[in-house]
Amino acid sequence: MKSGKVVVGVLFGLAAGALMGILFAPDKGTRTRRKIVHKGEDLVDSMEEKFDDFLEAVNVKVEKTMKAADDLLCKANGKYEDAKSAIKKEVKSNLS
Repeated sequence: MKSGKVVVGVLFGLAAGALMGILFAPDKGTRTRRKIVHKGEDLVDSMEEKFDDFLEAVNVKVEKTMKAADDLLCKANGKYEDAKSAIKKEVKSNLS
C-alpha cells in the first residue's frame, strides 16, 4: 500500500517538475502554452496506447481461459456420456 503512494508521489513530482521547467523556460507565453498542450497530448496518446495494450493482453488471457474451459466441458461431457452408457449397459445385463 505504501509503495503505491510512493510511486504516485514520484510521478506527481516528475510531472510538477516538468511543468515548472516549461513554465520557467525562456520562451514566450504562447509558445510555452503550446508546449504544455503538446506534452499533454503526447501523455494522453501514450496512456491510451498503454491502456490498449493492457486490454489486448487481458482479452488474450480471457480467450485462452474460455477455450480451456470449453475443452474441459467437452471432456467432462464425454466422460458423462461414457459413464451413462456403461450404467445403462450394466442395468440391462443385470435385468436379463
